Amino acid sequence: MTRHPLFGLGLAAFGALILTPDTMFMRWSGLEGFAMLAWRGLLMGSLLIAVWFVTAQTRRRDLRAMMCVSGFGVMCCQAVNGTLFSLGIAHAPVAIVLFGVATMPVFSALLSRWLSGEQTRGTTWIAMAAVMGGIAIAVFGDGAEGLGFNRASLLGALAGLGVAAMLALGFVLMRRARDLPLLPTIGTGALMAGTIGFALSPAGTLAAGNVWAIAATGAVILPVSFLALSYASRHTEPANVSLLMLLETVLGPAWVWAGAGEAMTVPMMLGGAVVVTSLALYILATGRRSRTPPAGHI
Repeated sequence: MTRHPLFGLGLAAFGALILTPDTMFMRWSGLEGFAMLAWRGLLMGSLLIAVWFVTAQTRRRDLRAMMCVSGFGVMCCQAVNGTLFSLGIAHAPVAIVLFGVATMPVFSALLSRWLSGEQTRGTTWIAMAAVMGGIAIAVFGDGAEGLGFNRASLLGALAGLGVAAMLALGFVLMRRARDLPLLPTIGTGALMAGTIGFALSPAGTLAAGNVWAIAATGAVILPVSFLALSYASRHTEPANVSLLMLLETVLGPAWVWAGAGEAMTVPMMLGGAVVVTSLALYILATGRRSRTPPAGHI
């Protein structure tokens, strides 16, 4: 069935907007990192697999389709990005982690070219240098306690970069493997992450906070947004999905500031502006280049 060109864009915009208050609810929960991971992963995974089990008419075929390199890759990407995101948010400023996650378009370009054997263009390396510079401003800008950097912010940035790489790889694999059943595949990856969190949560921490807040992320925000973004990656260019996911980078810290009182420092705002502007220009340039008729030579 042929979809309207705006279908993928609308789906991606919907998923990105649903995702923007995620970190605010995580802050409201007050839970330790592995406890957040356990709730988010187990709730999201259980819900997605339950919906698939009730609605699927080809369960055996879906299970067989999952048993491939792309299927295992998507599961692992989901598990790793969920783990890194929960731990990053638990131990670092939200804005820093989201700036790292915002580098997903660059990782997507690099991985797409690597998997398809195409040469990486100079604009990709320029964009990577610019966004890394922006993250460096945000992380090192305060010079905490004379050390020249804040250890928590540095770890948060690294976690965000790891999440970006795993998200990008997952979206690339899903776009390549169009027969891959998304509900059970993403659900299994989420369950893997939740199991890790449950196993590593210190005793007594699973209920040591506002469980309702983390339940809202695991049962509503995550499954709805990730499914919308995942299906959008099959109906529009990955660059469009990446561009709309910048909404979380811009609105996520605003939600946390308004709802949890976590203000952004001047270096964070400056670094964030560099990251978002660089990526927006990169994505727009990439989209313009893809619409330009190829010349007679490379």
